[in-house]
Amino acid sequence: MRVRLGRDGVGQRPGRRRRRARHALLGACDDCGRQREYLFGVPERPTMPAGYPTFGGPEPSELLDAGEWLWVADLTAGNVPVDDEAEAHRTLSIATAAVEEVVKFIPPGADEVPDDGFWSQRGREMRAAEPGRFQLDRLLIVRDSFRDLAARHA
Repeated sequence: MRVRLGRDGVGQRPGRRRRRARHALLGACDDCGRQREYLFGVPERPTMPAGYPTFGGPEPSELLDAGEWLWVADLTAGNVPVDDEAEAHRTLSIATAAVEEVVKFIPPGADEVPDDGFWSQRGREMRAAEPGRFQLDRLLIVRDSFRDLAARHA
């Protein structure tokens, strides 16, 4: 099996000790030929998806940081087709789920994503460009807006 690996590594939440099994993906980068290794944590107990789309369990992601998830939401919501209702619904549902992933980084009682929720270059750039977008009240408004738009296309 051939695996395409890019130059960018998968982010890993610094300072988190994993007590989970790890799976490794090994291979050569198609662009530069260097060997790459990507480690993926596996939950102790599998979590069954609760509808489409579901990106993970109730805990914050360890692969993508909060800024990367908001980037996914922006990219997805910016590409909603105008001539295909089913695809528009699917696309907006993915954007909604991506914003929900950002919200998971906010600890109970806090009102924004903390500093340790950003460890990738892209994530830190997203936060630096518009830090207010990572406030809980704004994230919930965006999530609900995407959800409402998705429902209109159902």
